[in-house]
Amino acid sequence: MPVQSRATAPLERVIAAMAAQQWHLGGRLHADLAGHIPSYRAVPRELLDEIWHRHFQRALTVLRAGTVPAPEDFDEADVARDRAARGVPLSDGLRAFRRALSAIRDLFIAEATRRELDPGLIVDRTKCLWELADVASLRITAVHRQAEVASALLDARRRADFLRGLLHGTLSTAEIHSGAAIYGLDPSRPYRAIRAVSNGDVAPDALERSLEFHGRRHGRGALFIVLDEAVAGVVEAKPELGDLEVTAGLGPPTDLAAAHRSFRAAGRLLEAARAYALRGVYDLSDLSWRVAVVAEPELAELLLERYLRPLEAEGEFGALIEESVRGYLEKGRRIREVARGAHVHVNTVRYRLRRFEELTGTSLDAPDTAVELSWALAARELRTSPRELSGPDSPSIMR
Repeated sequence: MPVQSRATAPLERVIAAMAAQQWHLGGRLHADLAGHIPSYRAVPRELLDEIWHRHFQRALTVLRAGTVPAPEDFDEADVARDRAARGVPLSDGLRAFRRALSAIRDLFIAEATRRELDPGLIVDRTKCLWELADVASLRITAVHRQAEVASALLDARRRADFLRGLLHGTLSTAEIHSGAAIYGLDPSRPYRAIRAVSNGDVAPDALERSLEFHGRRHGRGALFIVLDEAVAGVVEAKPELGDLEVTAGLGPPTDLAAAHRSFRAAGRLLEAARAYALRGVYDLSDLSWRVAVVAEPELAELLLERYLRPLEAEGEFGALIEESVRGYLEKGRRIREVARGAHVHVNTVRYRLRRFEELTGTSLDAPDTAVELSWALAARELRTSPRELSGPDSPSIMR
């Protein structure tokens, strides 16, 4: 509402009286905030004085003009960033601002009444201060949330940089200890690198959150990031994932300075687990030498040629020979158990094993044959449709 000319001089006297009390009122407000809003105790007095001056002068401008600035004219980004960085919640920031505006409004009413300002003008300018509080609160809320998002993104980038450096071995000892303190890791404890991919429709960022939740259960330390379309991180112990559709490789325990070596091992284990279509978390004790089967395709091809290709000429009978040979190795060379499992006579199994030795020119009693044949059979699993397994205790990879 435009200011009437006859009210200009009395209003200016009220504004001048208010200006004279700015810092006295500011001191009382500072004590009030410290007593009622604990998060503001972390904000230095000089910063509070600076913001108080800004709010007070803006309020005087509104009282003088009788109009409230548009939301976009409120420059609160620096304040919002500072409060967000200091951990001051948005709700506390709004409470502090409204206390400040309430103190200014009470001062205006007191001085205007004392100087017998026109009642209509008092009501009009009081409404302006209420509107100022509403408009500024909306703007503060918007910029505070923007600052929180920006701060969260910055923290996420720093977190990712730390973990990426840890897993690739590019951090100094000081950087490792500093980052560990920030992100809840204990440099005195061993950690295991892990690398995981989803077997379902779970997005990598959702998988990251789920893995970190499982990794931090029971007070254990864990840290994850999305890395090269997979999820990678460090954990104190092998996580129990329940029904989570994931395949993961878990490296050996090391101190944080050697996490990059554990990470390389985790990558090889993940590759092997995926090659065998396994689901769950697998370490070297689960996969053992089968990791090398995946990593050495030339050797696998040589052993397939030596031990299994000769059986193919026998047609269906060759497949029965391979089945019996596989059972013979899996059941610790106990022929009766092989026969019982295949529902055939023990002499049938003996004949098939003898025929295998004739076709391949090898002896099943030779230690090298057992090792090389196991390798060839594991390689065969990679060449055919792998069996869907639910965990590292599945018999086809443990025996």
